[in-house]
Amino acid sequence: MHSNLNKKKFIRRAIFMDTFISVIVVTSSDYELVQNNISKVFEIFHTVESVCNRFDSNSELRKLSTKIGTPIKVSEILFQALSFSCEVARITNGAFDPTLGYLLEAFGFNKSYLTGEKFPSDCKSETLIETSFRDIVFDEEKRTVMLLKPLLLDLGAVAKGLAIDLARKQLDEFEGYCIDAGGDVFVKGCNEKNEPWHIGIRNPKQTNQIICSLKVSDAAVCTSGSYERRNKGNRDIHHLIDPVSHLSSHKMLSCTAISPFAMMADAFSTSVFILGQEKGLSLMEDYEVDGVIVTPTMEIKTTKGIERYHYEIF
Repeated sequence: MHSNLNKKKFIRRAIFMDTFISVIVVTSSDYELVQNNISKVFEIFHTVESVCNRFDSNSELRKLSTKIGTPIKVSEILFQALSFSCEVARITNGAFDPTLGYLLEAFGFNKSYLTGEKFPSDCKSETLIETSFRDIVFDEEKRTVMLLKPLLLDLGAVAKGLAIDLARKQLDEFEGYCIDAGGDVFVKGCNEKNEPWHIGIRNPKQTNQIICSLKVSDAAVCTSGSYERRNKGNRDIHHLIDPVSHLSSHKMLSCTAISPFAMMADAFSTSVFILGQEKGLSLMEDYEVDGVIVTPTMEIKTTKGIERYHYEIF
């Protein structure tokens, strides 16, 4: 490892995509260059939010949801997020599905998670009839998307990951950095102590405590947990809804996925949470995504490759 003597640590935080975004850069580069690049990172989060925000009637995603039966040319960001979501939906046989927006609204997830501002819902009972990723048609050559029936698209399980993957390009010239978007994290190189980045996984039942830790470089770590977003009137309802049963999944308490790409880790943490322990771990092994699962009885299950992250239980 290189000497850390001339490196400085820069930290900035901002609010985008309904969460706190924290950027840490460890580098010997000059102050102005680092700050300019961090500003560009925040611009990328702002752009992805303006495209993918289900709660904003002016977002490209929400506008697309009003166009039925017509191919609509969309931005590269929206095409990438939607087509990737549908590919994950395909390989999970629908356990992951980006067409659950109306169902999420029906369960009370129709307001900003951060501000509590309520979104005026146009949810009708007929829109809760079976919808699936198969109701979306893509034309890669023309970069168009066509919805075959009324759908409210939800990209909550990939948008932050995509923003992180795009933002990384602004920081890759620096020796080490960490982008943390509300628990979706990508780290490169080493921290200010010249060690791999230490990432803690929350205890789902004591969320101010860590249940285990990982030491990570050059990878994304994303966690989905039933403790994150719950219906205030009914604590049994959380935002990780099984597209088949139309109910919140209770097969596990949390799932953490580790991948070279944040969008993949983001989507897989959600998919595995819905699939459950056996199918979920098998999916991660098949696609070389490492992971940590916390079961309803607080057992910890991992993929075979987890030891490479100096995995430690508390």
